[in-house]
Amino acid sequence: MKINITLQGKGGVGKSVVASFLTQHFREQGIKPVCVDTDPVNATFAGYKPFDVLRLNIMDGEDINQRAFDELVELIMANDDPDAVMVVDNGASSFVPLGSYLVSGEVLPMLADAGHEIRLHSVLTGGQALGDTFKGLVSLVNNFPETPVVVWMNEFFGPIEMGGISIEKSSEYRKLAPRIAAQVTLPTVKMETFGHDLKAMLTARQTFADAIVSQDNSVMTRQRLKMYWRDISGAMNRAGL
Repeated sequence: MKINITLQGKGGVGKSVVASFLTQHFREQGIKPVCVDTDPVNATFAGYKPFDVLRLNIMDGEDINQRAFDELVELIMANDDPDAVMVVDNGASSFVPLGSYLVSGEVLPMLADAGHEIRLHSVLTGGQALGDTFKGLVSLVNNFPETPVVVWMNEFFGPIEMGGISIEKSSEYRKLAPRIAAQVTLPTVKMETFGHDLKAMLTARQTFADAIVSQDNSVMTRQRLKMYWRDISGAMNRAGL
């Protein structure tokens, strides 16, 4: 099984967006991914009804019970189809517990030894959240040195710059570059047109396929969403996702 896990310790940066984009990308390839939402606070990914998302209950009262992640491992190990795909959306509040669970139990090496392929997906954003999201990326690279990491550059909050230069040209990011398996950019869009359409679609937990044909949307809304998805889908293809 090919397993894709979103992991980032900063909330509200687009992890669930990435999970939904990956799922739609795979579905267009004729693959129906197994979708899992482990976010105990905001079950955004689980809100996409076409994806038939399994919401994993990891709470024990007011605390996260790491043992609940055993169910996720069992689900993976029960599937021996090498062509099967899984998308796991993990919340900011469970970033540390899941990371600790994976490291302490040597879970990813075990899954790899069993023939499963794992990719971790992390989001970097511009603006005030850059520092926190960069720390999250560094944490993944350091804690999972053998696992491919895909970086999603989310420019929604502004240019992704460090020290006044593009993050990709910074010495800090270049140190991580050998560990970055692929990169996808979610580009800045005009908020009054593309941005408005995307926000409405995401808020409604609607897929691009449905939004593009929905008669509830204007002709130009459908056109802009079609254009945006064409670009993002192309970027995912070029990244080998």
